[in-house]
Amino acid sequence: MKRSILLVDDQKELRSLLGQSFRARGYEVMEAADGSTVESMFPGPQPDAVLLDLKLPDADGLDLLSAIKRHWSDTEVILLSGYATMDSAVEATKRGAYHFQTKPHNEGLYGLIERALERKKQAQHSPRTEALKQMRGDSAPIFQCAAMKTVMRTIDRIAPNDVSILITGESGTGKEVVADVIHALSPRNKGPFIKINCAALPRELIESELFGSVKGAYTGSQGDREGLFRQAERGTLLLDEISEMPIDTQSKLLRVLQEKTVRPVGGKMSYKTDCRIVAATNRPVHEAIAAGKLREDLYYRISAITVALPPLRERHDDILLLARAFLKRFATEASRALTDFTPEACKRLLQYPWPGNVRQLQNEVQRAVLMCEGPAIDVPDLSITAPGANHALGIGDLPVMRGMERDKIVEILRAEAGNKRATAKRLGIGRQTLYDKIKAYAISE
Repeated sequence: MKRSILLVDDQKELRSLLGQSFRARGYEVMEAADGSTVESMFPGPQPDAVLLDLKLPDADGLDLLSAIKRHWSDTEVILLSGYATMDSAVEATKRGAYHFQTKPHNEGLYGLIERALERKKQAQHSPRTEALKQMRGDSAPIFQCAAMKTVMRTIDRIAPNDVSILITGESGTGKEVVADVIHALSPRNKGPFIKINCAALPRELIESELFGSVKGAYTGSQGDREGLFRQAERGTLLLDEISEMPIDTQSKLLRVLQEKTVRPVGGKMSYKTDCRIVAATNRPVHEAIAAGKLREDLYYRISAITVALPPLRERHDDILLLARAFLKRFATEASRALTDFTPEACKRLLQYPWPGNVRQLQNEVQRAVLMCEGPAIDVPDLSITAPGANHALGIGDLPVMRGMERDKIVEILRAEAGNKRATAKRLGIGRQTLYDKIKAYAISE
């Protein structure tokens, strides 16, 4: 695949000269004479590198640099100027420029581009970059809200330190993805990452799954079983939905974490264990403790650090950024030439309370990509309903959002004739979450 470069300069002769030189070196070349032309390119594919003039007729190069890094975060940018100053060079570096080059250019410019692209190639395959791409939905940054920026700063600080972490948040907010990022950024990233959903296993099997078992330990046991603690040796073990684990198993888990040894069910010998514990729950912690769903002493053991993920309804600034990242991914997978949402569709996305959070938004965009027949996704392509005509939804109007969420659950339950599996799938949430919401909203079944 050809490497691509965007030349941004108001001097046509200079663009032509550079363009010929880069084409001769095998590059695909794009040109822009001003900032507005560059901004019109943002919905399209991002170039590998940009040569950007500091002074343009309609834009300041530093401001345009910030916009380029915001929309094309993986693109390397080299600023060009005929009258560079130390202050402007420092500011360009702060805003993400690879280098600040004075005019006129020389042969060294091509070597500079090569080094920039080599750095980009190495960075794209680092564990940190791959993990952040997964967290963000694609290569474009989609964290504009203050809460998620705080979460990412916290993850950057705690991931390299071998402490236990508890991730909290509603279903669909991305707890498992955060766990992926923590593992990828930790010194254990070359070790295994083992996951278990504590709500998915029957009470009689969860202990043998976690700790292992020996032949004959229980009915049907045909041989020795290696538990997840031993499988996660020198790596990370994710205990998802830990508040759904039976209380007596929580007691045994606490002893394993305290003593750093594990004894298989039915066994007589204990084994040393060395894995990092990351736990997650969609229940408010103090409610889970008060309801007897989570041991308080276990909570203190697993929560040296707590990462709380905000629901999507509190991430208003991120909704369209997330939706466009998902649109880009699913349109590419489906070979569809869809690049955006109509203004009316954007308004609908922003107004909807998203009870299923990011997972629901992802499912909604994927469905819309497959159903859309026009050049952009419009309101009829979406399955989400609009807020009541007699009430303008406020971003902080949580009681109204909860009322809408209850109404939506009732509506889908009726449409699916009470089938909870189908209802949960349409809402983009897990069945356990649906059961919890039916109970919380006192919905008669």
